[in-house]
Amino acid sequence: MRKRKKTARYSTMDLSFSASLPEDVHEMFADSVCAVKCSLDPLRDFQESICEMIVAVGVRSWREMEELVYCYVAVNSPDVHGFIADAFRSVGAGYQHEIIN
Repeated sequence: MRKRKKTARYSTMDLSFSASLPEDVHEMFADSVCAVKCSLDPLRDFQESICEMIVAVGVRSWREMEELVYCYVAVNSPDVHGFIADAFRSVGAGYQHEIIN
């Protein structure tokens, strides 16, 4: 009988299959739903998700944008925080003239 070589079924990063917003999230993001997604291009997926949230929730100020950043950081692993920061920087640059101070 031939022995099968054991291979890792998952990446070395921890995966979360459930996520919920922290209890201190209020106002416009309180009813938001967290979706878990495995991604081959996390930067692009975060950019798309952030744009969808800005439009769906109606983000109009930098304070609201900061709250959105907090939500993303709070529900995601530290392993992807760099992707989140890069995504917010690129998306925020595109919205800077539309967002009120």
